[in-house]
Amino acid sequence: MNDHAEPRLSPGALPGWMPGRRKVLAAAGLTAVGAAWAAAGGTARAAVRPAGRVAGRAVAAAASGSALAVPIDTVPHTRTWMAWPESTTIWRRALVGVQANIALVARTIAQYEPVFMCANPASVAKARATCGPAVTVTGTIPVDDCWMRDTGPVFRLDGAGGLDAVGLNFNGWGNKQNPHGNDAQVARRIAAYVGVPFTAAGLVCEGGAIETDGDATLMATRSSIINPNRNPNMAQAQIEAAMCAAYGASKVIWFDGISGQDITDDHVDSTSRFLADATGLVQLPLATDTDVWSNDERQQYRILSAATDAQGLPIQVTRLQGPDYNLIRSTNPNFVGSYANYYLCNGAVISAQFGDSGADVAAYDTLSALFPDRVVEQLDIDSIGAGGGGIHCVTQQQPAG
Repeated sequence: MNDHAEPRLSPGALPGWMPGRRKVLAAAGLTAVGAAWAAAGGTARAAVRPAGRVAGRAVAAAASGSALAVPIDTVPHTRTWMAWPESTTIWRRALVGVQANIALVARTIAQYEPVFMCANPASVAKARATCGPAVTVTGTIPVDDCWMRDTGPVFRLDGAGGLDAVGLNFNGWGNKQNPHGNDAQVARRIAAYVGVPFTAAGLVCEGGAIETDGDATLMATRSSIINPNRNPNMAQAQIEAAMCAAYGASKVIWFDGISGQDITDDHVDSTSRFLADATGLVQLPLATDTDVWSNDERQQYRILSAATDAQGLPIQVTRLQGPDYNLIRSTNPNFVGSYANYYLCNGAVISAQFGDSGADVAAYDTLSALFPDRVVEQLDIDSIGAGGGGIHCVTQQQPAG
């Protein structure tokens, strides 16, 4: 399973044009890695802590002053932020399909919490007509593409009603996609729209590259962040310090990841997620899958299962079985079949289904058991999947202060 495999350069192009799902990116159309930016089977172990628990330092920070930290995404939200794609250069003939998928995700989330869709002024009318009246569309925050998880602000809470936003200095996934000038400003512009203080982080990365448990522990892949296309001349220790400062954390659990085979260099959020403090989930492949992505998933499971969190607690890990790529609907060689790339909103888990009926049902059952207080909504988002992403990738939560 490759995360946002090259199709962000031309997502949805015909399968014959694309490199294979397991192959290294052909450099066609890519800019050189560029501008230096530097700043000096089943459930393995049942989760001990309920997944819906509002855990951690970000919520309890008021007890220690007003330290800002990024909460886990199980906390209540004020709204969800999304972005409306319009580029035929990026999406080619798949644009209509991906717009329909974006609208479906937005309408579904809007049943549970407000959704704000950023669109270019020329696309506002179409976005409103496609998404419907339950979704608020604004033309004041222009975008290049639809990947709000990576371009949007990361909101922080202080536990006493305070909210601010951090920008992760988006640079087009290491200058692999251009133009990205609008997307590079989305985080700052959303913060201004909301009316909260904004801080630029001390590193370059994307929101999908970092998972937080809301209790001082992060996880990420080295391939995506400790990478000269994002953070040249920065050592791991410097990058860790910048990540922890941005998120209000004190520990990073690292996976090796995979460099150069998808545009994100292997974002963590398509494979591994935190459910609560000291509780996680990893999507695993079929036992017969032996490709580099499957081995990466297995390594992430091994590392997370052996890890402790920032408080020294062993992390309890649930296994989420991935689909059989021979049984899913899509024949696109770059398709991302990630159940783990779900999105949590108020009262619901917005997840994907891919047409492998057995795996779809099993994923539904697993997510229902992990989030018993939420409705699991499974959506056909095959156009987004063919573009190399999932539901978490196209959403960004604004937590309630």
